[in-house]
Amino acid sequence: MAKALTKSQIAAAVAEKNSLTKKQAVEILEQLAALAYKHAKDSFTIPGLGKLVLVNRKARVGRNPATGETIQIKAKKVVKFRVAKAAKDAILGVKK
Repeated sequence: MAKALTKSQIAAAVAEKNSLTKKQAVEILEQLAALAYKHAKDSFTIPGLGKLVLVNRKARVGRNPATGETIQIKAKKVVKFRVAKAAKDAILGVKK
């Protein structure tokens, strides 16, 4: 399996494709991340890629895998990323 791209590799590719300096591309990536963190609670969409959404999980009963003991897991908020249909189709191919 191929290794994941690093932040530096992504910045270099974005810079080359858009005639930017690597430093400018890194700033763009950092600003996009900061914007996503700030607006995730309202849902943050990156067109063609997906959406960050805040989801409330209910309290539930779980099991400690080491001891088999039943435990109560508290309700909590979690951040999920929902992949866009366009991204799924581009990566997996269109279903017939």
